[in-house]
Amino acid sequence: MMPGMSESAPSLSEIEGIAIRTVDALPDGFRAAARDVALRVTDWPDTEMLRSLGIGDPLELTGLYEGIPMTRKSVFDQPIGPDIVWLFRQPILAEWRQRDDVTIERLVAHVTVHEFAHHFGWSDNDIAVIDRWWE
Repeated sequence: MMPGMSESAPSLSEIEGIAIRTVDALPDGFRAAARDVALRVTDWPDTEMLRSLGIGDPLELTGLYEGIPMTRKSVFDQPIGPDIVWLFRQPILAEWRQRDDVTIERLVAHVTVHEFAHHFGWSDNDIAVIDRWWE
């Protein structure tokens, strides 16, 4: 357990702290690009997020990237807001409680890196090629 983390489930700010440390540990080129993305940690995804993704159970969504991937951005794009990586505390905690093979720090880092990979232009299939998380 990381210093300062309580014995109970981590708070929103503790989850955010893990995510920030994860971004700070990215290789230089990725870290600089990731810092241009807003990081938001909330307990649950909102109904519109779930509806737009066709997800019925909010526990199925631990994180989400909202924005235009770097590989598709153009000077002609008119942003309506910053790109955002969302982390959803309750679904992350539910997954953490179901698993006995991962720390909360590792799980949050995994979800964080996965969502930032979408910002860098990677698809879920691209991520799966290098991410052996579920094996």
